Amino acid sequence: MAIKVGCFALIHPFSLLENQLDQIKKWGFSCADLTDNSDGACLGVEYGFTALASLDSNPYDVKRMFDQRELVLSSICAHANLLDPTSPARYGTSQIIKAVKMAGAIGVKHVITADGEPKTPFGKKLTIAEAIFSIAEKLYEPLKFAEDYGVSILIEPHGHISDSVKLMGEILDRCNSKALGINLDTGNLWLGGGEPLEMIARFGSLIEHVHWKDLPQDMVDKRGTQFGCGMTLTALGDGVVDIESIYNALVKADFEGYSTLEIAGEDAVLKSFEFLKKLGAT
Repeated sequence: MAIKVGCFALIHPFSLLENQLDQIKKWGFSCADLTDNSDGACLGVEYGFTALASLDSNPYDVKRMFDQRELVLSSICAHANLLDPTSPARYGTSQIIKAVKMAGAIGVKHVITADGEPKTPFGKKLTIAEAIFSIAEKLYEPLKFAEDYGVSILIEPHGHISDSVKLMGEILDRCNSKALGINLDTGNLWLGGGEPLEMIARFGSLIEHVHWKDLPQDMVDKRGTQFGCGMTLTALGDGVVDIESIYNALVKADFEGYSTLEIAGEDAVLKSFEFLKKLGAT
């Protein structure tokens, strides 16, 4: 099985998820992720201007939305705030559990989360050891659900802890769960000061999904000071991240399966898709 390339489902602003998937299919992709979601209801969905899926909806309604367009639902994003105190207003443990239950119900193997950057004075003052404890504590119950539902939770480099290859290892050790793996985000890891090739060399067998991002030259000065970006306008191969070397290292590490372009703008998306296909992806 070759590396399969999909697209994230936030490509058109002020547009429903169905419209995002229609465009992804027209561009020739065979898979996509469920990008934006939350529990409860959403006014924006009711009035037609938000591409969000409710984690409280019937999972099979979500699956049918993808099936009707002959798209594989490759993963469910559950990017969380794992460093600030728990609050009903923060995406965290409860929402990750709901994402795992949805994934398990409809046969999606991967739920992708991240530690994120703390926003409160409490979270910003955590020591490294306290931060790792906070991540492990907030993932403890979701990982139990994931083990029972046959789902993998993949932690993505998207924060000052997970953007360090060394500290990613400490997260994995502390959580100590067979249901925990890694989603390699090429742009986030590079931007946060980490080395994608080092991550692959050390944890290649644990990488189960990839988010593809390249970044422009003007981001070089921000490296090591900014932790994560949701998307990029830069096509793969046009930026400062060595995407070809990363792709080849993944192949050498026997990675095969789904990956996702986190790139905005039709020209950049299609150019990136062609870039990866020339390397052997489908």
